Amino acid sequence: MNAPPVETNILRMIGNTPMLELHGFDTGACRLFLKLESQNPGGSIKDRMALYMIEAAERSGKLPPGGTIIEATAGNTGLGLAIVAVVKGYHLVLVIPDKMSQEKIAHLHALGADIRLTRSDVSKGHPDFYQDYAARLATEIPNSVYIDQFSNPANPQAHEETTGPEIWEQMTHEVDAIVCGVGSSGTMTGLSRYFARTQPQLEMVLADPQGSALAEYVTTGQLGKSGPSVVEGIGSGAVPPVADLSRVKLAFTISDAESLQVARELLKRSAILAGSSTGTLVAAALRYCREQTRPKRVVSFVCDSGNKYLSKMFNDYWMRDQGFLDMPKRGDLRDLITRRYEEGDVITVGPEDTLLTAFHRMRMADISQVPVIENGHPVGILDESDVLMSVHADPARFRDPVRTAMTSRLETLSADASLEDVFNILERGKVALIILDESDDPKFAGLITRTDLINHLRRKLQ
Repeated sequence: MNAPPVETNILRMIGNTPMLELHGFDTGACRLFLKLESQNPGGSIKDRMALYMIEAAERSGKLPPGGTIIEATAGNTGLGLAIVAVVKGYHLVLVIPDKMSQEKIAHLHALGADIRLTRSDVSKGHPDFYQDYAARLATEIPNSVYIDQFSNPANPQAHEETTGPEIWEQMTHEVDAIVCGVGSSGTMTGLSRYFARTQPQLEMVLADPQGSALAEYVTTGQLGKSGPSVVEGIGSGAVPPVADLSRVKLAFTISDAESLQVARELLKRSAILAGSSTGTLVAAALRYCREQTRPKRVVSFVCDSGNKYLSKMFNDYWMRDQGFLDMPKRGDLRDLITRRYEEGDVITVGPEDTLLTAFHRMRMADISQVPVIENGHPVGILDESDVLMSVHADPARFRDPVRTAMTSRLETLSADASLEDVFNILERGKVALIILDESDDPKFAGLITRTDLINHLRRKLQ
């Protein structure tokens, strides 16, 4: 057994990621291989170019010892930069769009990065657009350098010099197509350049999320209309300055729903925990494979680890709230209930539980109120203000039972009530408890909150 040597510097562990043949999916006549970039120290493919860009800034003299690195990032580039900054002793300021997952932001905070959140609903040229914001900070912070992955030639160089040769060797010089996405375009551009020399017949295929204009650019030469997407890290309304897409002749646009579903299926069928962009890439790679009429060896990527998305795409409640996961339709107000009592999804307390127990459950579930259930029936509701009013003068009252603080006057509706009835309750600052009138034994179905009603109306718009 040839075990890898003991390393003394985590930066030497960037790259040389494993290659896995994918099974359990219909790949047509082809064989599909995934390069597991999630195995990099920072958990993503972005570690490669982060190291290359910082070392290029050092060689050029733009980054002095102990200086400050500034970057606009969707998260993974920031994690790669943060790891390099920790090891090399630099300060790091990251400008991040507000659609990024909380896991990424928490990880960056833990690495000591200075996080500046900005709007994700604005385009280039707006002062709050994350790239414009980062460029402005570089003029304001002394001894700083704006890494600018979107224009930095060291970005594609990292993939031309490391990712490309690794794929070529791992595939024993037999690879017919590579499917990848474009964020900053470093991967696509670097691989295109490497394989133009090594395997000129190889097809470079673009996997593009909905809302991105790049698939239409590849197909027609014109940028299409851009829009929002929940997929993080890839897709753009413009061609990045560092991009060379001249060898990309085929593109697939993948919907958000398909991207997330494929990523979730990748975990269920192959035990690969991957992020949303991987869902886009694998979905496009599967489409490409099924369209082929002769066997081909196709490579794509697990761009990053899915552990950064546990609160989003791997959370059934988030998926339901966003309209990506359907529940059985009942044709009544139960269709608005995201967390249904009959399925065990509602966080509850009993009237004899302590206020401390109730408070811990609210914090654990990140909610501000819980129904109080006794023998399967709602007998009250408790919210944070009820707890605060009970304990503010004497913290020992956290040991008091819930029944001493709960509100017993409940706003209940039958499942066949109207949306207007729900709105009237919510307008008074209450929540609606939905009751199923079944003979002499009415049953609790769940709560409808303002968020539930808003999500219901938003899904109708979609």
